[in-house]
This record gives sequence, C-alpha cells and structure tokens, in this order.
Amino acid sequence: MNYRVPVPVPQVILDDVRGAQKMLSGVSRVTPMEGSRHLSALTGSPVHFKCENLQRTGSFKLRGAYVRIAGLRPEQRAAGVVAASAGNHAQGVALASSLLGVRSTVFMPVGAPLPKVAATQEYGAEVRLHGQVVDETLAAAQEYADRTGAVFIHPFDHRDVIAGQGTVGLEILEQCPEVRTILVGIGGGGLAAGVAVAVKALRPDVKLIGVQAAGAAAYPPSLRVGHPVSIENPNTMADGIKVGRPGDVPFAIIGELLDDVRTVSEDALSSALLLCLERAKLVVEPAGCSTVAALLSEPELYGSGPVVAVLSGGNVDPLLLQRILRHGMAAAGRYLSLRLRVADRPGALAGLLAVLSTVDANVLDVSHVRTDPRLGLTEVEVELQLETKGPEHCAEVARSLHAAGYQVMD
Repeated sequence: MNYRVPVPVPQVILDDVRGAQKMLSGVSRVTPMEGSRHLSALTGSPVHFKCENLQRTGSFKLRGAYVRIAGLRPEQRAAGVVAASAGNHAQGVALASSLLGVRSTVFMPVGAPLPKVAATQEYGAEVRLHGQVVDETLAAAQEYADRTGAVFIHPFDHRDVIAGQGTVGLEILEQCPEVRTILVGIGGGGLAAGVAVAVKALRPDVKLIGVQAAGAAAYPPSLRVGHPVSIENPNTMADGIKVGRPGDVPFAIIGELLDDVRTVSEDALSSALLLCLERAKLVVEPAGCSTVAALLSEPELYGSGPVVAVLSGGNVDPLLLQRILRHGMAAAGRYLSLRLRVADRPGALAGLLAVLSTVDANVLDVSHVRTDPRLGLTEVEVELQLETKGPEHCAEVARSLHAAGYQVMD
C-alpha cells in the first residue's frame, strides 16, 4: 500500500545517503548481519538481523547525528550544539560532537535511567536534567538554543539526519543483496525514511515495512489523513519509538516510499526481546526489537523471500530489562500463577509441592491466606508462582494437580 503525501518538504535523495556513507567511513561501524533459524522456520523465509544494537553508542543514532553536526558551518560549530533525548539520540550527539570537536549540551528528563545519563556524560556532553517527560525536556533544549545560539540537533526531522540513517539501508543491500522484505521500527521516522530513500532508489522491488508500538502509533492515523497528526499520551515500554507526532520531513518520505506500517503489542515486544536474548544472544532494547515482534505476531506475512529485521538499538536499563524479561516470560507461557485450597494441617503443603516436582515445575514463590471468610475452618488458600517451560507445560501442571485431587481456583 502506497500513501501519497503532496507536502513540500526538503528532499533527501540517494546521493545524499551515499555522501553520508563516505562521511561516516571510519566513524560508524558496518554492523553485522546475523541469521535467525527460529524466525526463518516460523516464517518460511530466511530471516536476518541487521544489528545496529552493536553500533557505537549502542544504536543507529550516531550515524545521523554525526552527518548533521559535520555539516554545520564553522560559526555554527563554534556556538555548540544542543539536543533533547532520553537516551540513544543523547549518546549519538555526545559522541559525534566529541569526534568533531564541538561542544554539546544534552537535556534529559529527570527520570532518565542513570546508565544512559552516565554514558552521555562519558561521551563528552554536558548533561542537564529537566522535566518529567520528553516534551518538557525538548522545550528546555529549544529555549537554550534560542538563548545561547547553540544549534538544535533534532533526532529525526532533518534531511542530514535522515541521510545519515539511510546508510543502514545501503549496508543491508550490500550484505544481503537477495533481500525481499525489510522491517524497520518507526518513532519519529528518521531511520525508516533514510532506509526507504536508499533502498527504493536501488531496489524498488524490495518491500519496506515500518513497525510501531500499538500504544504509540502516530503514523497510521497520520497516513490516513495525509499529514502528521499528534496522538494523546503515547504509552509503550519501547521508549526509543515513543513519539507522539511524526516528523514533517520523514513523514513525506515514508508516505511516498514505505509499503506498509504495522503495529505490535506490548506482549509481542517483550516476547521479542526475550527471543533475541535467548535465541540470538543479543541484548536489544524494546524499540530495537519491534521488528522481531512484527515477525512473531504475523509470521505468515513474510514468506515471500529473505527478510531483514533492523535491530535499531541495545541501550536498555538493567532494571527495565529485568521487568521486561519477566513480562516476556509470562507472555510466552513461562510463568504460571495458581490459587488453590488445601487442608490446614502439617504436611499438606509438602504434598502439594511433591506433585509439582513430578512435573518439573519450578516454584518461585508461595504465599498462604488463612483469614479469608470464604475459607472453611480447616482450609488454607495457597497462591503459587511457578516457572514453566511453555503453554503445554502449564497445561500438564494443571492436569497433574487435578488428577491429585486439587481444585485450581479462578
């Protein structure tokens, strides 16, 4: 499906992307392409990961930030640059500025994860914490730019940034020339637009699919009406693509060149992160594995030839990773919560646990309730948190408990 957007915006062409590739030589890494046997079997087509999570600073953002800052005039460089970001763009701007000898100031939300704040500082930026949400942080950065003359480096809404991100597309065509479908995550749209410019100019037959988190999907309604619209209160664990309004420049390109935009659920995102970690041994942030979530959600759509899924970043806070892994294991049927009643006498709990041991269910937590008025005088309610091997194992556990005379409560 093609959307036509007759909005005059600065154009980005293949020559811009090729120029960016030359500029980035020796700066950004040519990230590896890794195959996924699990997803290949699921879709019926070879599936490869473009591992931008292994890029310098942990995401593709360095590419666009470097090209944008390298293109500044001497007097602009002297004034310094400023950016607003909760993580990946902050680190990309910080490193690019340091490499180019430009002073950088990065505004980050007060609640930004400490590892991302520390990494941005270590790359050479002055970090200022301001605001509870990114919109407040962005406003502070723009006010700083107006007051000091520093150049504001937008994370996606600039042609130089898009050209830099487009070098990912050139690398994909070089590394997997037989590719038939490319999936790329979309927040503001800079990466997807850049990849689209590069790929469609050289291989118009390649199908390009954008992926958004369902709770922050501004592109589908915007494409329907033909111009960027804002959505209220975007909400997703995938903070790297948690953008409430498409950028004007990438929107025009995406509307013209992308074949489709799909959305994925939070459960699919957490399952995708777990798959990348367990099967591919890759640490990928939720936004970075949105493309994997799309493959898991609708594998039947991608059986027409080799597929490349862009893993756009790997900067995930360890505490968030812990929560997401638990969520992903629950979504995959790897956790089971049960409530049942047993006799309130010595040995009753041991008997219950013995049944669970026969089916190899690992008990994570046990709690007792004795004061509920719904309980009989000699009853106790037991709530169990179990680690299982998947949906079939969960069903086996339930059958074994039933056969042993236990009644599982709703």
